[in-house]
Amino acid sequence: MKRILLLFTALALSAVVSGPLMAQGNPFVGTWKLNTEKSKYTGIPMQKSLTREVEAEGKGLKYSYKGTNGEGKPIDYSFSTKFDGKASPITGTGAPAGADSITIKRVNASKTTAVLSKGGKEVGKSTAEVSKDGKVTTITGTGTTADGKDYSTTSVFDKQ
Repeated sequence: MKRILLLFTALALSAVVSGPLMAQGNPFVGTWKLNTEKSKYTGIPMQKSLTREVEAEGKGLKYSYKGTNGEGKPIDYSFSTKFDGKASPITGTGAPAGADSITIKRVNASKTTAVLSKGGKEVGKSTAEVSKDGKVTTITGTGTTADGKDYSTTSVFDKQ
């Protein structure tokens, strides 16, 4: 009986310890700052500033964005995803194309694809990829603004 109890205790401890270790091994986790000199936007103004914080949350990640858009308005939105192909609600203000949900799928350990939606209608797509050295995330996106104009973006984020 003591051996079974010891085994369950060891399993429970390893489960508690492995969560943070898995987060450390996830290249998306961290604080990232938009590098406006390396980024390129067409059809919409580039953000004046943008910080992207990604945290481990259970079996998924929580994304938080804060900054100022190209028109001087605040950006402050977040969402959580489990990469399960299900739409996740976006809360806050300033999401691209006014999106209210996002569906993210993991392509591999360092690359994801996403679909942005507003009111159930697709308004944008993006691909995020972390560099091999883990210091840069590049997000390429396309979509349609609320007033029907097409846009494309290449956002380069440096890890802080």
